[in-house]
Amino acid sequence: MYQYTDQEFNEVDFSRTDQRDGELTRCTFVRCRFIGTSLEEITTAGCRFIECDFTAAHLNASIHTESAFENCIFHDANLFVSKFTECKMTGSDFTKAQLDGITIEQGDWSYTNLRFAGLAKQDLRGIRLLEADLTGANLEKADLRKAELTRTQFAKAKLKGADLRGAEMDGVNFRSFSVEGARMDGNQAVSFMRAFGAKVD
Repeated sequence: MYQYTDQEFNEVDFSRTDQRDGELTRCTFVRCRFIGTSLEEITTAGCRFIECDFTAAHLNASIHTESAFENCIFHDANLFVSKFTECKMTGSDFTKAQLDGITIEQGDWSYTNLRFAGLAKQDLRGIRLLEADLTGANLEKADLRKAELTRTQFAKAKLKGADLRGAEMDGVNFRSFSVEGARMDGNQAVSFMRAFGAKVD
């Protein structure tokens, strides 16, 4: 168990070290490397991680509150049962990341790469996913009510049983994915019909 408060780290290499069970408060990490690092059960509060590399890192059961992970790399990272509350994840890349059991409460996940992510049955109400890439993602039975989905990419995503009511979906290409079984509101239904050439008065 260790604690860091109000500390700053620039281009520090923490790769393949044991950093489990830490408490990080208001710390800043700039271009640091956490490749293959053990970060199980760490907690962060009000921290900033800028352009950090978490490739193959183990973040199982970690808890993050009002922290920012901006333009970070999470390739092959393990985020099993991790929790992100009101976090800013803009521009981060989650290619092949393990997201089973993840909890996401609010927050800004705009411009993230979540291609083929497993997010079935997730509660994503009110989350910002502006221009995020959810190509091929599994969002079956996910709750996306009132989410910000402007220009979000859903090509070949699975949305059966998902709840999209109240979500902002301007600029979404409805022709690139199936909405069969998804719940939509009137405005979204109109946008959907227009995408397929219907004239709606």
